[in-house]
Amino acid sequence: MKVLIIGGSRYFGRRLVQLMHTAGDQVTVLNRGSSAPPEGVRHLVADRDDGAALGAALAGREFDVVVDQVCYTPRQAETTRRAVVGRVGRYVLTSTVEVYFPLVGGFPLVGDDGGEAPLREELRDPAAWPIHMDVGTWDYGEGKRQAEAVFSRESELDFVSVRCAHVLGGGTADFTGRLAHYVSRIRGGEPVAVHPRPAPASFIRDVEVAEVLSWAAGATVTGPVNAASAGAWDVIALCEAIGERLGRTPRYRAVTEDITSPFSFSSSRPMDTSRAARHGFDFSSMAQWLPDVIDEAA
Repeated sequence: MKVLIIGGSRYFGRRLVQLMHTAGDQVTVLNRGSSAPPEGVRHLVADRDDGAALGAALAGREFDVVVDQVCYTPRQAETTRRAVVGRVGRYVLTSTVEVYFPLVGGFPLVGDDGGEAPLREELRDPAAWPIHMDVGTWDYGEGKRQAEAVFSRESELDFVSVRCAHVLGGGTADFTGRLAHYVSRIRGGEPVAVHPRPAPASFIRDVEVAEVLSWAAGATVTGPVNAASAGAWDVIALCEAIGERLGRTPRYRAVTEDITSPFSFSSSRPMDTSRAARHGFDFSSMAQWLPDVIDEAA
């Protein structure tokens, strides 16, 4: 395939670039030029927020698919939509589990039973959301919801949004520092701030994010697709696994406010990945790879 990857300069984005290039795809990376792609990968330099610059960089070029790693707002989505329509047939947006939470703006999960059943894609239908162009990067979940809404309305694109669970792995490449936070505190004997009754959530390894994005680029599925490793873990289970790996006993500090450690959630639910499975992608089990990513973070 002729693939355009927007972003792809760090974390699992770099893994995606290398994975697709190694597989034989003709990969072009577009970013602001802060870092060069691997040898053999084409490089375009433009600010995705600048519609004129983006259009100039893409002039005369066509692609089979775009994989957008760094779209965080409806304005970014609209700018890019205008630039790529007519140049590409398929568009893959890296989205997030955060589109399901929090339940803001008067838009509850459609058809939800109010229980603790795994999150299904149809609970958040982007085609039904009103678009508000003033949403910025300060609201990550709403920004992704809005970006999905913009692309889902474009009839000339086969659009798929890959809603990724919380990403773990990558060692020093993980710029978020979330897993490293737990490793550092548990290794140092410092207490971890958690909710009194933390809720379970879904996770996915950085390597597998790249794999599912590459799969989505060549698949026929459209609309939202959940991406998560098998198994739902709360923050206590995660800390106990880290403690076992480090030979340390985790300590906890229960707090009632929402200023807790990164993966302590007062309200969360695992993701249902059966739609991806029906279309041919099977996810790994978190229990299989968690020891390795703990070692990376340590």
